[in-house]
Amino acid sequence: MPKEIPVIHLIAAARPNFMKVAPLYHALKREEWCTPVLVHTGQHYDDNMSATFLRDLGLPDPDIHLNVGSGSHAEQTAGVMLAYEKVCLEKPPDWVVVVGDVNSTLACTITAKKLHLPVAHLEAGLRSRDRSMPEEINRIVTDALSDLLWTPSPDADENLVKEGVSEEKIVRVGNIMMDSYEMLREKIEAEQTLKTFNLDPQTYAVVTLHRNFNVDEQENLSVLVGQLLAVSESIAVLFPVHPRTRDRLEKYEFWEKINSATNLHLTEPLGYVPFMSLVRQSSLVITDSGGIQEETTYLDIPCLTVRNNTERPITISKGTNRLVQPDAIAQAVSDVLQGNWQRGVRPELWDGRTADRVASSLREVV
Repeated sequence: MPKEIPVIHLIAAARPNFMKVAPLYHALKREEWCTPVLVHTGQHYDDNMSATFLRDLGLPDPDIHLNVGSGSHAEQTAGVMLAYEKVCLEKPPDWVVVVGDVNSTLACTITAKKLHLPVAHLEAGLRSRDRSMPEEINRIVTDALSDLLWTPSPDADENLVKEGVSEEKIVRVGNIMMDSYEMLREKIEAEQTLKTFNLDPQTYAVVTLHRNFNVDEQENLSVLVGQLLAVSESIAVLFPVHPRTRDRLEKYEFWEKINSATNLHLTEPLGYVPFMSLVRQSSLVITDSGGIQEETTYLDIPCLTVRNNTERPITISKGTNRLVQPDAIAQAVSDVLQGNWQRGVRPELWDGRTADRVASSLREVV
């Protein structure tokens, strides 16, 4: 009898995961030696996980829906483990590919390994050294259990080796999010979202803030609001507001103050294509996100990361990123506008061809 074609589960929990999975799905779909299967855990229920979003990525509707939904970290992790175990027991995949650092990444890794299934982690080895962040716990445990670790940069390799991971398991493949950008570059460049806000290219800053340490406490949020208002006096500010952040702005009665500022434009969260169309034409970005640090480095756009640490230090050593304290944002923006900011270079293998390297690596072990 002919050997059955290996089945590869690609795990995704939310929109950012699908952005990372999409290039790999297409790379594997072109091959004849495997069958990629999209697994959506549903960890983050998202009304915007629409047919349009999947169509932009060229993805079909996920093959498997776990429909776990929201909840505490424990509820999400347990829910994904219970649901995914049933899937794996009924029809075990040959390999499980997890991406990033969300709870579903950890949950599917543990489930697969308890069932003696091989796991590969895409975006492995990133470390912030801050274990108060749930994502850091997810990264450490996932990497400790995975059989194959695909890293985006040399620092990630070094982190894994220091933690005792065998070098034979580590394969540097580059940054998969750059593949996503290149895959959608034509749509991003054709998008004219800035016209909605009557803005011209390179005349505005983009802001994204949602981390609990920045927005949950009134005192911290008050500092950020004051700094953004100060920034808006020197450059237009475009602020897609995360639901968590809006909730806190309204709770602490900052919403009206910030919404009435003449040069500060608030908007609902944006999809990847319209958001990146704004980022690529901006003067600078202020964020506490992880991925945006990478995308701004790729695009050579100054990035002010409002955090004490980053799991992506290469965006600082090679790229356009700096860590900035909340009360120093306005001064850092002034530095950018005066030309006092480092230019970046694209890290090695951040070239839009990571998915092909991942596929080649996987084929060697399947």
